Amino acid sequence: MDDPKPWLTLARVPGLHAGCLGPASDPLALAREPRAALAALGFSGTAIAALRNPDPQAIAGDERWLAEPNRRLVTWGAADYPPLLASIVDAPLVLFVEGAADVLSLPQLAIVGSRNPTALGRDTAAQFAGHLAAAGLVVSSGLALGIDAAAHRGALAAGGHTVAVMGCGLDTIYPREHAGLALEVAARGTLVSDLPTGTPPLKHHFPRRNRIISGLSVGTLVVEAALQSGSLITARLASEQGREVFAIPGSIHNPMARGCHRLIRQGAKLVETVDDIFAELGALLEGLRAGAQSEAPDAQAVSRPLLDKDYEILLDALGFAPAGIDTLVARTGLAAEVVASMLLILELDGRVAQQPGGLYGRRLAGKKE
Repeated sequence: MDDPKPWLTLARVPGLHAGCLGPASDPLALAREPRAALAALGFSGTAIAALRNPDPQAIAGDERWLAEPNRRLVTWGAADYPPLLASIVDAPLVLFVEGAADVLSLPQLAIVGSRNPTALGRDTAAQFAGHLAAAGLVVSSGLALGIDAAAHRGALAAGGHTVAVMGCGLDTIYPREHAGLALEVAARGTLVSDLPTGTPPLKHHFPRRNRIISGLSVGTLVVEAALQSGSLITARLASEQGREVFAIPGSIHNPMARGCHRLIRQGAKLVETVDDIFAELGALLEGLRAGAQSEAPDAQAVSRPLLDKDYEILLDALGFAPAGIDTLVARTGLAAEVVASMLLILELDGRVAQQPGGLYGRRLAGKKE
């Protein structure tokens, strides 16, 4: 790109996206349009002023950010603009990118959910992300607390790629406690935003961010969500964009499951295993999965991060003879609900299998049921 300034000007026009272009084929031509023509296209007075009188200091800040290594601008119509995102009606004209821009064009699945999940929800998000990443999918989310962070970490632990879409300028990491995670994502995937530098993480920026998360992805998986969760906005946007929506059911007593149950009643695909996702998305992802497995015969092992100490203790207590939850509680000293949650995660990961009588047993490596 010879001169980024015209694109940086467009990035700072409020409300501007691909759907605003009308008959114009070149977004850069907007700056040459008469005021009346811009007003006829629906531009507000504020938008017209931003387009015709850009702030030189703000644009200089964008240029300083772009001058650092591993950063670039991806613009509407360019060869590296992600094709799935280009197909949505309100596609951004400019993407600020830190990391590998080519990852944005790879097949992605979004994983979103509550900022205050249960321990089981957090573990489930990480496990699903790990399996999907090991099969070759890029895992996309929003770097938020809770399910988002678990999804990013699960993909990274499996050696895969992940994309974090931000609701602020990329010179600001939000939330602050995810600064280290953002560095990992940028090194092994991509940080992306359509908001220029200096833009704070305001509440109304997050629905705008969410349409990029869903727009980049072939589908969106909601792990846990309350009835008022912002994750339901992402799911609605995915549906409006013609993308698949998946939801993981939970206990009727868990308020974090109610949003998922509503989505399922509205037509989202109920998901119990990663195979449910691959089956629904069909040949595109089955081919991707087969290719990943042929290149990496031990793909299942890649998707299994090392277990933490409590899981190792539980497996040791299980031994090699089937045992019930009460027995495992007595052997480990862990609470019954904790043991039940951990057994579900181990079952999802293929390490244990439920047996008749409410017992659980280890699953031997490579054994299929």
